[in-house]
Amino acid sequence: MGWGSAYRVFNNVADGFIEAGASDEVKEKTLTKLIADLQAEDWDTELDSLQDYRDDPAIVRAFAANDIHWED
Repeated sequence: MGWGSAYRVFNNVADGFIEAGASDEVKEKTLTKLIADLQAEDWDTELDSLQDYRDDPAIVRAFAANDIHWED
């Protein structure tokens, strides 16, 4: 069974970076690590979070670095 509540954890962190005006480099580096850590804990709603941030290239790259891609 996966960890669906990680969706909220990830989205809160990503939203915080966006609201604070964090650079793309900070978002990508930090969220790449967060995604890897959440996946290690059996995160199973990655695509739900990725869908919410498809318009943010840095966040999309963080997901891609963890082999998570949005298929159009």
